[in-house]
Amino acid sequence: MYIMVFITVPSEQEAVKIADVLVESKIVACVNIIPAVKSIFFWQGKKEVANECLLIAKTKSSCFDLLKDTVIKLHSYDLPEIVAMNISEASKEYLNWINDTVSDSNS
Repeated sequence: MYIMVFITVPSEQEAVKIADVLVESKIVACVNIIPAVKSIFFWQGKKEVANECLLIAKTKSSCFDLLKDTVIKLHSYDLPEIVAMNISEASKEYLNWINDTVSDSNS
């Protein structure tokens, strides 16, 4: 099974740092960085508004725990958003590319 993982970060610099480690480690096949998203949320009982970057990583579901642990080590937030969604439909060629790119030792 394959997943897309959504990760928000406070800056583009942090986004690139995390994406580079995930790709270089072959934990993910690809990370898209969306440089400007506005997040509105409650944190510690107070409404917050933050300008953030959004990372969208594509990988195998078997790599989620390693991805999560890696992101937590690199992330500046106390509680980073790391949310996975199954890829239910995609071209066979794209899924094969993910499979071939992500290291089997990470699975």
